[in-house]
Amino acid sequence: MTSLESARELLREFPVADGHNDLPWALREQVRYDLDARDVAADQSAHLHTDIPRLRAGGVGAQYWSVYVRTDSPDPVAATLEQIDCVRQLLARHPGDLRPALTAADMEAARGEGRIASLMGAEGGHSIANSLGTLRGLYGLGVRYLTLTHNDNVDWADSATDAPKAGGLTAFGREVVREMNRVGMLVDLSHVAATTMRDALDTSTAPVVFSHSSARAVCDHPRNIPDDVLERLAAGGGVAMVTFVPKFVLQAAVDWTAEADENMRAHGFHHLDTTAEAMKVHRAFEERRPRPVATVSTVADHLDHMREVAGVDHLGVGGDYDGTAFTPDGLDDVSGYPNLLAELLDRGWSKADLAKLTWKNAVRVLGAAEDVARGLQATRPASNATIESLDAVDGLDG
Repeated sequence: MTSLESARELLREFPVADGHNDLPWALREQVRYDLDARDVAADQSAHLHTDIPRLRAGGVGAQYWSVYVRTDSPDPVAATLEQIDCVRQLLARHPGDLRPALTAADMEAARGEGRIASLMGAEGGHSIANSLGTLRGLYGLGVRYLTLTHNDNVDWADSATDAPKAGGLTAFGREVVREMNRVGMLVDLSHVAATTMRDALDTSTAPVVFSHSSARAVCDHPRNIPDDVLERLAAGGGVAMVTFVPKFVLQAAVDWTAEADENMRAHGFHHLDTTAEAMKVHRAFEERRPRPVATVSTVADHLDHMREVAGVDHLGVGGDYDGTAFTPDGLDDVSGYPNLLAELLDRGWSKADLAKLTWKNAVRVLGAAEDVARGLQATRPASNATIESLDAVDGLDG
């Protein structure tokens, strides 16, 4: 039996529980939630990284659907509710393949039924609009993790890719983490500054996760996880889910992206500008300087390092499909997970190791958050603290 055949056999028993997929945002942007126009029951490879046939081919058994909205959304709470509604519509349309999941037990029930457990994660603290009541509302609607920031700071937490402001978490930010612990929502530290990571680890009494981040020691990008944080994550029982985005996993791609962004700015464009004029400038740059290509081996290098630092009990996968324009060779879409497992088998990972990576760790960490929440709810009422009341103490007005 080849390594690829062995990988597929393992996935039939212990499928992938992926930490982050941006399909709802892609559906919003491409077709404004017209699910007939992007029917994921059929092959959508011309438009998307994700559809049900390719999820099945990739051995995916659980998916956290990101209910991300842009940080500059005029009403981020309403937009997040629309994203949640998109996920609910998907589940209603495809009940034979997608099963709603709120708990670790639900994930296992879906695996037993041969359906894909569908959970939700909100990407960015702007989605709660500085309101603990809104945080609880999102939990009540099924959101099971909150990424504390996206690419920009929020009033109470610093992002990895913005200028430092809070120095990590403010007093209100720490209260957000405590309230997440109390309700049973996983604290997701992807996208946050290293100072925020460390403050969250100091504050959280439940294990935390990185839904889609890789190792900074392997690729020096601020979106990735420093080794000291990986060590602390493991000590607290958390899980780091490696991501596949080339500019986060391949150093040559990090350097190339910085050059491409500077080239855009030199021509008077924002580096994220996708107008025809801006893309003409970008394509000319790419012709001169071909884009470096990540591979399955690139991602496996991160997992080897993360395993050495944090241990195999604290690793998972979070591909970030439909949230990135580029993917590694061999991990082109959600059907590619067997290729990663085959690479790891060839590197000496055991089937028991891979079962933890794909399934067991993700289920365990959600169950651990539920256990912590049960204890806290027996001893502590809901917090109605405000950012004005808490951060005034720190001299921060939000």
